[in-house]
Amino acid sequence: MSGHSKWATTKHKKAAVDAKRGKLFARLIKNIEVAARTGGGDPDGNPTLYDAIQKAKKNSVPQDNIERARKRGGGEEAGGADWQNITYEGYGPNGVAVLIECLTDNRNRAASEVRTALTRNGGSLADPGSVAYLFNRKGVVLMPKNDLAEDDVLLAVLDAGAEEVNDLGDSFEIVSEATDLVGVRKALQEAGFDYESAEASFLPSVNVPLDAEGAKKVFKLIDALEDCDDVQNVYANFDVSDEVLAEVG
Repeated sequence: MSGHSKWATTKHKKAAVDAKRGKLFARLIKNIEVAARTGGGDPDGNPTLYDAIQKAKKNSVPQDNIERARKRGGGEEAGGADWQNITYEGYGPNGVAVLIECLTDNRNRAASEVRTALTRNGGSLADPGSVAYLFNRKGVVLMPKNDLAEDDVLLAVLDAGAEEVNDLGDSFEIVSEATDLVGVRKALQEAGFDYESAEASFLPSVNVPLDAEGAKKVFKLIDALEDCDDVQNVYANFDVSDEVLAEVG
């Protein structure tokens, strides 16, 4: 997983400061609105909302935008769309399995955009259940190293349910069961450790190793999917070595 995670972390750091900032903001705002609608508008009593707000803040979403989304979702203000969660399954180049999470107010538009992005980039839609079994729902926390040792982090989160700590170069990835995510996040806070994001994610149980040519094709597909307005998250079961990452750039 380290190659995939390192790629994803680097990519999302760049996305926060490039031309896709507006699209990134829109996704983060959607997450806040849906989290507030589902679990209530009080972040202290709604861990999913708390984490969605923290992620938005880390990505420099203005506080006014965050607060308006929270109020819309929590029913304190009128407005907001009727967002629906839909997950599509597919295959990309080199047989890579892909899970695509959408948050949309128009199912037909979302399906059309996802299908088009897949077919134009060497992929295809798959039947429900044909890909999902290759992924496990996990809690994933990303945190900057800040001169910490891996053992320091592991010691802080082990009793809270953390399963592993992965070194991604500039940051650590802490993996747990999704149900232990809040406990792991709180353990980091109590230890005085800063973190970049904490969210439930899909991690592959089987990985497809890619060479540079395969990596380019898969990255292009994922970029096309993430450019779709309704797509929130894209998960894929590829692994890339540091050497391949460097070659692809």
